[in-house]
Amino acid sequence: MPTNQLIRFRLNLGYDQYLAVYQGVAKNVTVLADDGRRILFPAGKIQRYLTKDGIQGYFEMELTAQNKFVGIRKLA
Repeated sequence: MPTNQLIRFRLNLGYDQYLAVYQGVAKNVTVLADDGRRILFPAGKIQRYLTKDGIQGYFEMELTAQNKFVGIRKLA
């Protein structure tokens, strides 16, 4: 049985950059994963990590073997 894949990436979005989501300008976030892949996902998936400074940290995204989103968690 195929296992889920874990993709790690660093994110440094300023509050104003994330605010573009609420204004309807941006709907997705694009990041460069540690393994070199460019990952595109809905910005709402990281909304819970938004602070007055934006969203900064090291994250891990989990996908099923069929590339279906499972979740994102902040590592550091």
